[in-house]
Amino acid sequence: MTTLVLAAQSAQGGGMGGMLIMMIAIFAIMWFFMVRPQQKKQKKIREFQNSLQEGTKVVTGGGLYGTVKRIDQASSIIEVEIARGVVVSVDKSYVFADVTQQQPNA
Repeated sequence: MTTLVLAAQSAQGGGMGGMLIMMIAIFAIMWFFMVRPQQKKQKKIREFQNSLQEGTKVVTGGGLYGTVKRIDQASSIIEVEIARGVVVSVDKSYVFADVTQQQPNA
């Protein structure tokens, strides 16, 4: 009878080890397919924001298309011309894309 109880306990312990391995595998898969690509995308956006120059055509977080007119590095504010004579101030962290890279060549 004691061997039967010991066999049952060892079977339950093996199940927990398998369950732990499965949880680690699920976490690793989620990290490789969800978290890691998002981190790469955020790094690319930060590099773009840090390399902005006057005259670059951009899209803001609000969906405004325009051209960078002036960059204030101290306060991280960028002035974007959205129409002839219409200039808006935008925080640097809300400029996401280079328009020329987004549009395919016609």
